[in-house]
Amino acid sequence: MVSMLRLIGLDPGLRSTGWGVIETEDNRLRHVASGAVTSDAGLTLAERLLQLHEGLAEILARYRPDQAAVEETFVNRNPVSTLKLGVARGVVLLAPALAGMPVGEYSANKVKKAVVGAGHATKEQVEMMVRRLLPGSNPANSDATDALAVAICHAHIGATTARWTARERRGARRLGQMA
Repeated sequence: MVSMLRLIGLDPGLRSTGWGVIETEDNRLRHVASGAVTSDAGLTLAERLLQLHEGLAEILARYRPDQAAVEETFVNRNPVSTLKLGVARGVVLLAPALAGMPVGEYSANKVKKAVVGAGHATKEQVEMMVRRLLPGSNPANSDATDALAVAICHAHIGATTARWTARERRGARRLGQMA
C-alpha cells in the first residue's frame, strides 16, 4: 500500500524561523520547498510574533502539508533570549495547530540522530545528509536546512510509529478473535 504524506519541518526562531516541506512515499523522500520566515528586529515583540504567524500561515496555505514537526528548543544562558525564543516557538506550534494538522516535536539530538545517525552531529554533517537525502534541495540558509532535517526526522519516526501502531491493531484483532 503506497501512502504519500506532505510534511513541514519548522525550526523556531524569533529573528528567523526555518521551514522545509517534503513529501514521503513509502521510504522515499522528495524535497518540495524550503526557506525562512523572518521578523523585523525594529518592531515590538508582539509585532514580530504577528509577522512570524502571518508568514507561517501563508506557507501552510501554499503548500498544504498533512503534518508538521517542530524542533524543541534548548535553554540559553540568557533568560531574556530564552523567553523570546519560547514565545516564538509558541507561535510556530500554534500556526499548524490552527490549520488543523497534527504537530510532532523533536529534540535537536533526536533530529541529528534520525538524519545523520549520531545525536551530536555537526551542522555540516546535518547539511550534507539533508542534501544527500533530498537530492536537488538547495536550502537558502541554515534555518531552512535545519527545518528540512526536522521534517526528515518526522518522516522516519512517524513512519516507524505508524508501522508499530498498525502491528498493535492487528495483534489486538487477533487476540479479540481468539477470545
